[in-house]
Amino acid sequence: MGILRIGSRKSALAMTQTRWLIEQWQKRVPGLSAEVVPMTTRGDRVLDVPLSRVGGKGLFVEEIERALLEKRIDAAVHSLKDLPAQLAPGTVVGAVPRREDPRDAVITRDGRPFDDLPSGARVGTSSLRRVAQLRRYRPDLAFIPLRGNVDTRLRKLAAGEVDAVVLAAAGILRLGLGDRITEYLSPEICLPAVGQGALAVQCREADEDTRRSLESVEDAAARKTVEAERTCLAALEGGCQVPIGALAEIRDGHIRLAAMVARPDGSELLRVVVQGEDPAEVGRRAAADLLELGAGKLLQETREEAELGG
Repeated sequence: MGILRIGSRKSALAMTQTRWLIEQWQKRVPGLSAEVVPMTTRGDRVLDVPLSRVGGKGLFVEEIERALLEKRIDAAVHSLKDLPAQLAPGTVVGAVPRREDPRDAVITRDGRPFDDLPSGARVGTSSLRRVAQLRRYRPDLAFIPLRGNVDTRLRKLAAGEVDAVVLAAAGILRLGLGDRITEYLSPEICLPAVGQGALAVQCREADEDTRRSLESVEDAAARKTVEAERTCLAALEGGCQVPIGALAEIRDGHIRLAAMVARPDGSELLRVVVQGEDPAEVGRRAAADLLELGAGKLLQETREEAELGG
């Protein structure tokens, strides 16, 4: 196969994830040779505006998908939660490796638990999904927009710009910073983003050699859970402008999917739990149940408000 060129964003987390994937791949395919091709995406360049206002998830993958289709790279490693519901035509997710902890994590400046933060404490996060759920749980807190990589956010926390930050636990753990976590947020309080904690290795649909080789790092359970979550997201036609959370787990051989849609201010939140055998069917049923509860109207109104800059 020659040397495989693996595209990755340049952040410390993205590079760590990509190197981890290559290491797992090489363990299973002796003799496999790969090099990382660092890339900068629009999402990495635009750091002073919330994602919900600059185009959402595609910001982190468009340039990488273009490089893949132009054969400048052979595969790309993404945080699966950054992948839009629809991939670029001609590409596929060749592998979903073992999933890291999908929950959100809180890091507070003084080590006190989230429930013990004083009224008015400043919590840094730019995720509408987190704000909607956490504002509903702790309406007395102030939620401060905070973007940048993990190191940047932790620096702002240490500098006192915020009293706590909420991040994906998986990224903190992969960077070896697990000892910094104050607590993990229960999915009952804050459902994670679709695909959070999972990686996706994207490749060209017609590249049979790479696809066959990637089967060695595929994790069946991770694939099923993220398929259920992403099917739900696609059926809702959700994006970064709308707070949507989902978490699928395999329990006793069944897929259990919890999913929610909310208003950005947390004033309205719809949540369902669906169980079944087939991930796509479970995802579609969860979306249908949410739409039956009124998610369609909520989604439409939220999109219109976002377009108006409200």
